[in-house]
Amino acid sequence: MYQVRLPGEFRAAGRPQKTNPIYGRLDGLGAQWQEVYGWERPQYYSPNGTGERHSFRRSNAFDPVGAEVRGVRQRVGIADITAFASFEVTGADAAALLNRLSANRLPARDGGIRLTHMLTELGGIECEMTIARLAPDRFYLTSAIMGQSHDLDWLVQHVGGGEDVIVTDVTDTTGILAVTGPRARDVLAPLTGADLSNDAFRWLTAAEIEVATVPCTALRVSYVGELGWELHCSMDRLAELYDAVVAAGEPHGMVHFGSYAMNVMRIEKGYKAWGSELTTEITPIEARLERFVDLSRPFVGRDATVARRDQAEPLSMVLVYCEVDATDNDVRGNEPAFDGDGNVMGIATSGTWGHTVGRSLAFVYVAPDFEAPGSTFELDLLGERRMATVLAEPAYDPANLAPRA
Repeated sequence: MYQVRLPGEFRAAGRPQKTNPIYGRLDGLGAQWQEVYGWERPQYYSPNGTGERHSFRRSNAFDPVGAEVRGVRQRVGIADITAFASFEVTGADAAALLNRLSANRLPARDGGIRLTHMLTELGGIECEMTIARLAPDRFYLTSAIMGQSHDLDWLVQHVGGGEDVIVTDVTDTTGILAVTGPRARDVLAPLTGADLSNDAFRWLTAAEIEVATVPCTALRVSYVGELGWELHCSMDRLAELYDAVVAAGEPHGMVHFGSYAMNVMRIEKGYKAWGSELTTEITPIEARLERFVDLSRPFVGRDATVARRDQAEPLSMVLVYCEVDATDNDVRGNEPAFDGDGNVMGIATSGTWGHTVGRSLAFVYVAPDFEAPGSTFELDLLGERRMATVLAEPAYDPANLAPRA
């Protein structure tokens, strides 16, 4: 019970609890499983079926994960992301509820998608959700599975008396596949009558379509920073959808990828994550999320956010994205950061080896004096001081061309 768990280690006792209809198929491909909020989710796919030899240093999963990353970046990949929370918010006052909770503007048009953060009265980041507007009175929300009950409570508890709003948790009845990479359109186009071209199905839009005769809510988003779609369907038809997509992907060299590769690619792209970079202890100002905050309108936490932005005294810390002079281990989170005099002045939140870019990368909260690109400081990695250099832009695709392809 009290033994230290190694990174990535999930013990078998009491498992599995929650699986979806393609669990057996993925297990047969060598999926190595993690348990997240009761769900089984693939970490990576072992080419010979052997499990990970867990370590604080790079493990035997390093090369298979690299192959998954390259397969997605160069061709196309498929991931089972059923273990994400999903909600429907409907009713005449649905937009009013979401508008006063969301720091970002809601999508203005049907089919629009926005990434938004919901804040506490003190400005802390309470939730991070992707909101798709399917109709003026119907919204579809997705968030991290660890926030399922938390996010449901946050939504429900903010419905005002007499408001016409229904919040429905559809997580357990919704299966989700991510199909992403430069050839994603080539894989999906033959399976649907919908027009997947850039003109008809733009980046950050959603549509209700059929894929291989399976009704789906398709979101053109990608947590890994590539051309791609998330396909959300009824759980009882997930296996049918999966089989069709895998068959269509085979000629294109489709790879299966898990949460390890997804984490590598999101950090290469400079995407911040709820629960690590983004917490209730942090406002959008420290997290440098200003572009996702619309201060021109009222919302919960707005006044505190403005006050933090305009305060006279310097911020205690700000989030930076950096390259680390690592050896055989990378930042995992909670490593201390040191200034030039050897004083602790910050803390890392997450990191990885970037297989695409060939660099060790990390997010770190530091004193504001170290925020400028090119600034250097030290991190303690397994008892060794390693140099970190602040980067000015994401290590991969800084112009954000890939998702719009």
